[in-house]
Amino acid sequence: MTTFSIIIPCFNAAQTLSETLDAIRLQTHSDWEVLCIDDGSCDDTIGLIQRYARLDPRIHLLLNDAKGPSRARNMAAINGATGDVLAFCDADDIWTHGKLTQMAHEFKDPTIDALYGQIAFFEDCPSCATTYSTVPAGPLSIHMLLGENPVCTMSNIAIRTSTFREVGGFDESMTHNEDLDWLIRLVGSGARVQGMDCLHTYYRASPYGLSSNLAAMRQGRAQALQTAARYGHHPSKAEDAIYSRYLARRALRLGHSRFSALWLALQGICISPAGFFNVPKRGVFTLLAACTAPFLPAYLSRKFFA
Repeated sequence: MTTFSIIIPCFNAAQTLSETLDAIRLQTHSDWEVLCIDDGSCDDTIGLIQRYARLDPRIHLLLNDAKGPSRARNMAAINGATGDVLAFCDADDIWTHGKLTQMAHEFKDPTIDALYGQIAFFEDCPSCATTYSTVPAGPLSIHMLLGENPVCTMSNIAIRTSTFREVGGFDESMTHNEDLDWLIRLVGSGARVQGMDCLHTYYRASPYGLSSNLAAMRQGRAQALQTAARYGHHPSKAEDAIYSRYLARRALRLGHSRFSALWLALQGICISPAGFFNVPKRGVFTLLAACTAPFLPAYLSRKFFA
């Protein structure tokens, strides 16, 4: 049986997918398969996947008929994957070359159900990344997820196939924060999700992607909170403030309207000053940046805060 089944939902991804697949083909651990699920692309995504499949028989094309990324991931994970471990990746993100080798070593511990690492955020090239996620010590908890989700993106998590099938797939009715909802169910079911304090994924920040719609993200989080409540978890004021800080930082990175980051930062401080400044450097920087952004030209704001 294959060690890793890598699941990549694709929609009009011809401009970025080559970098994603090239990084996977350069992995130091070679026992993997890639399932690229096209979701009704109208560019050259399908042709690109077919060309890579001819070059490397470990790469496979599946069709999803425009049913969304959650449906694509569920279909591949439940019906297509043959690996012991499912590793998710988006079609515009890039893995570090040693990611699968490091994860294969950690998965030798039978008590670990899922793993994630550190994220680097970039716009133009991975080597230009200057912002990195924080990997907390200890297993992932629902309380961590209700604040600033340390997993950050589906490109940053791998899970035993058996565990995924036991917990169930993604809620296909959700288009925002479906990953958060799924992670809450995963952790709530008792799965041990462990962070690895090493860089695994370069995340391409885009002002046009689904994660750029902050209002929709908040609505999706509200749905995920209903899931958390079923496990007896409710967000504290501190966690709500941390989430507002997270949205403020995202608004700065994506160059949203001049006052959106400031509004989110002030909202977080009003909810819980202790929560907003629970990591003092992050809280202070976010507030200062949010106060400065309204007075900068848009192009400088994007340059400084991306």
